[in-house]
Amino acid sequence: MNPGYKIGQRYRIIRTLGEGGMANVYLAHDEVLDREVSVKLLRLDLRDDPNTQRRFEREAMAATQLNDPHIVGVYDIGEDHGMQFMVMQYVKGTDLKAYIKKNFPIPLPQVVDIMEQVLSAVQTAHDHGIIHRDLKPQNILIDENKDVKITDFGIAVAAYQDSLTQTNTLMGSVHYLSPEQARGSIATKQSDIYSLGIILYELLTGEVPFEGETAVSIALKHFKENIPSVRDFNKDIPQSLENVVIKATAKDPADRYQSAAAMAADLKTALDPSRQSESRLEFNTEDDGETKVIELPSHRNKKEESDKQDQSTDEPQTFWHYYKKYIWSGIGALALIVVCVGGWWFFGRTVVMPDVEGQAAVKAEQTLRKHNLRVGNITRTYDSTVPKNHVISSSPDGSDKARVNSYVNLKVSQGVKQMVMADYVGSDYSEVAKTLRAKGFRVEKVNVHSETVDPGQIIKQNYAKGKTVATANKTIRFKVSAGKAQIKIPNFKNQDISVVQKFANEHNLQLTTQEKTSKTVATNHIIAQTPKAGSTLGRGDTLTVTVANSGNETKTTNIQINIPFDGNGGQHENRVQVYIKDAQHNLTMQYQDITINQETTINVPFTLRQGEMGAYRVVRNGRTIMSATNITA
Repeated sequence: MNPGYKIGQRYRIIRTLGEGGMANVYLAHDEVLDREVSVKLLRLDLRDDPNTQRRFEREAMAATQLNDPHIVGVYDIGEDHGMQFMVMQYVKGTDLKAYIKKNFPIPLPQVVDIMEQVLSAVQTAHDHGIIHRDLKPQNILIDENKDVKITDFGIAVAAYQDSLTQTNTLMGSVHYLSPEQARGSIATKQSDIYSLGIILYELLTGEVPFEGETAVSIALKHFKENIPSVRDFNKDIPQSLENVVIKATAKDPADRYQSAAAMAADLKTALDPSRQSESRLEFNTEDDGETKVIELPSHRNKKEESDKQDQSTDEPQTFWHYYKKYIWSGIGALALIVVCVGGWWFFGRTVVMPDVEGQAAVKAEQTLRKHNLRVGNITRTYDSTVPKNHVISSSPDGSDKARVNSYVNLKVSQGVKQMVMADYVGSDYSEVAKTLRAKGFRVEKVNVHSETVDPGQIIKQNYAKGKTVATANKTIRFKVSAGKAQIKIPNFKNQDISVVQKFANEHNLQLTTQEKTSKTVATNHIIAQTPKAGSTLGRGDTLTVTVANSGNETKTTNIQINIPFDGNGGQHENRVQVYIKDAQHNLTMQYQDITINQETTINVPFTLRQGEMGAYRVVRNGRTIMSATNITA
C-alpha cells in the first residue's frame, strides 16, 4: 500500500507500521476527524481465505466490545475495493518485546506498573467474556509516557465458545502458551493468566523460560518442565515477586490465580517490606508428568454397539450412565440459549438514536460509541450555518431507533462555499481567525513589528474588502502586529558617549543624558545607564545615561519638537532625520532617524554648559522643514 492512498474515502496512508502473517498495519491520517490512526489491512493473498476472514472479523468484534484505557480502541471497520480493513487508535511508541530488549534490566517498580496496566486490560476483557488466547509482549504496546495498551484480539474467543476444530492446532505464540493449550484443550481465563506469568518472567529476566528447535519441543516443555527460578537469574528479585510468577504459571489451572484482578492484587504488594521473609510457593501434585491422551468417541459399527449393550446389561447402572444423555442434552440446550441471548444482546437490541446534529464530528463519534453505535458513511457538504467539521444531520436521525452495533451515516459540514471579504484591519486576529476557520477557511498569521499598532491587531489582509473568496482552495493571510521590536541594551559603562548616540540612532531610541563629575571615569564616558545592561526597550523608548565631565557644570533640558506629516501625492510614510547641537553633539551629527505615518511629537534632551545655547534641525524626506538656534538650559 503506497503512501497517499485513501482507504474508505477517509483514511490517507502515511507509511507502513508493520507486517504480519494475517494483516499489514499502516499509519494513516483520518481526514474527517483530523487525527492519526493505525489501519490494519487484510493481506491481499488471504482476503479470499474464509478462516482468515473469520479471524479478522473476530478481532474487530472482540475489540469493539471493549472500552478500557489499556486496550487499543477500534474506531471503524469496513471494506475498500474488496479489502477488509480495521481502523484503530494509533499508539506512538513500541511493543513490549522491543522495549524489554532496549531497556533491560527494567527497575522492579516499573515492572510491577507495566503488569498492573496489562492485568487491568485483561480483567476488562474477561469481564466481557473475551479470552485473548495470544497474550505476548509483541501484542502489548507501550508509548512515550510508559502507558500500556493491549492489541491483536485476532484469535480471541468468547468464554462460552467451544470448538473441537481448535484442538489439533497450537493457537497463539508457543513461548507463552499454557500447558492446556499445548495439549490441545480449550483456552480459559486461566490460560491467559499463564501467558501473563510468562510475560512477567520475561520482564524480570529479559528472556523467555523455554527455548527449543521446534514449536512442539517448546510446547512439551510448557506442560512437562517447571518454570526456571527468576531468583536464580537475579538474587535481588524478592521471593514474594517470584511467587507471583510461580502461581500464575502453575501447571494445573486450578492452582493459578482465579482472575487477573487477583493476580494484580497480589502483585501490588509484592515489593512491600512486610513480605520480605515470604517463603517459596510450592504446589503438591500427584501428576507424574506423563502426557495423557483423551480420545474422542469414533463411529462404531453395529457389532461394537451390540457388544457394548451386552456388556452394559452385566454392569450396574450408575447415575451418570443412566442420565448422561439427558445431562449432555441440557448442556447443549443451555449453550444454545447462551449463544442466542448473547447474539441478541450484542446485535438484536435496539437503542434510541442520540441527537448528534450540531456536534463536532469527534464528539458525535464518541456519543454514538456510548450508545453502542458506529459511524458509517460520512458525506461532506458545504453549509452556510453549520461550522466546519460539525454534523449537519444523521441517518437514522435523533427521533428513530437503531440496532446495537449498527452504522449511523453522518452529513458533515465543510463550512461555507464562498464569502464576500470584509475589512478586518484593526480587528483582533484571534477572534477573526476563529470565525473564518469555523466557516471552513484556511487562515495564516504573519507577525510583524509595529510602532503604532497594538499587539494582536490586524495590520493588513491579502484579500481586499468586497473580494469574493472560496473556501475550497483559498488561504486568508493576515499581517498581525507583534508590538514594538524589542532591542536588547548592551553595557555602555566606560564607553564614549558617541557609541551610545550611534546605538540610539540605529535603533530609533530617545537618548537622555545627564552629567556628573567623576575622578575614575574619563570625560564624556558613561558612568551609569537606565535601563541596565541586558534589559530591552521598544523603538522610540528612552535610554538614559550618566556621562562623566571634567567638573564644568552642565544642565539638561528637554525640548518637545512637533513634526508635521506630509501626505501629498498619496504618501503613507515620511522619513525624518533630527540633528542637534549641545555639549555632546554638533549639527553635523545625526541625533535620530525615524519613519512617521502621522503628526509626531518627540522629546529631545539638550545638555548645555552655562552660557552656551543649543540648536536643532529637522529634515523630512530630504528637505529641512524646522530649525532653532536659541535653546537654553
